[in-house]
Amino acid sequence: MRKRWVVLSALALAAGALFVFNASQFAHPTGSLTLLSHRGVHQDFPRHGLERDTCTATRIFTPTHAFIENTIPSIRAAFAAGADMVEIDVHPTTDGEFAIFHDWTLDCRTNGHGVTREHSMAELRALDIGYGYTADNGRTFPLRGRGRGMMPTLREVLEAFPHKRFLINFKSRETDEGDRMLAYLDAMPNADYARLAFYGAEPADRVRELRPDLRTTSRHQLADCAKNCMLTGWYGNVDDTCRNRILFVPSNFGWVAWGWPNRFLERMQNAGSEVVIVDAVRFGETPDVGGIDNDAALHGVPAGWRGGVATDRIEVIGPLAHERWAQ
Repeated sequence: MRKRWVVLSALALAAGALFVFNASQFAHPTGSLTLLSHRGVHQDFPRHGLERDTCTATRIFTPTHAFIENTIPSIRAAFAAGADMVEIDVHPTTDGEFAIFHDWTLDCRTNGHGVTREHSMAELRALDIGYGYTADNGRTFPLRGRGRGMMPTLREVLEAFPHKRFLINFKSRETDEGDRMLAYLDAMPNADYARLAFYGAEPADRVRELRPDLRTTSRHQLADCAKNCMLTGWYGNVDDTCRNRILFVPSNFGWVAWGWPNRFLERMQNAGSEVVIVDAVRFGETPDVGGIDNDAALHGVPAGWRGGVATDRIEVIGPLAHERWAQ
């Protein structure tokens, strides 16, 4: 009987120590809330029924503004609305540039055709990138004619916003695109890697390999980090797969992270990583993960959160977050 009590007491003591060691209320992460704007201020769309090749320009909500994603005006509007970082999509061109544009092909959003990266920047610049947007099944095209000549280069974006932060999203799985990106940025006198992070598949992995000091993330990097957090995070370990990253956490899955929210955030900050909350993942629905885009979703962000929040509607969330976190 005595032996049983000793064992139970030891287990209770271990459980208590584990609780205290991972208690969120005893942690003190630094900084303040940061907002990551996806593509700048842009035309949003419903996500139900999305496939990977769905032309989202043909299913936008009725426009309330004339901004077109991934353009300098949309990026400027995002920062004005409260964004701390803007995610932009990149494609290499045939003449050595990097174009800022989302789609693998031109046919959905523009009056052009073919694979985006199989064109020169001059050819891409001649297109109307607002051509294909419609909110009423093709009866009207409210942005047609507004996007002529508006596809920018990465160089132009970085020069237009020299002190702002960007998450550069590779759209391909071509490993050497990582090499090309670093060579491109190295040739820019004011690239300033400290304000840049990189997302994607093989190109982001290549950037990580060549420059482990830069912040990167990819689907498999996130999966590896999540696995290691669950297995070893209980005793405060931060695996190398979680260091110096941008870590995206669905708002309904933070609970699986040891010490969520503040202890986990503090540990990741100490490891040089940023933690960004995205919208809840609902299995059985679209594979696309959205941002925190309305007041109800924003209420799912922990009170006093000092990490990041990603949004597709910075023009809505920016003012709401400013009001709430200023209290």
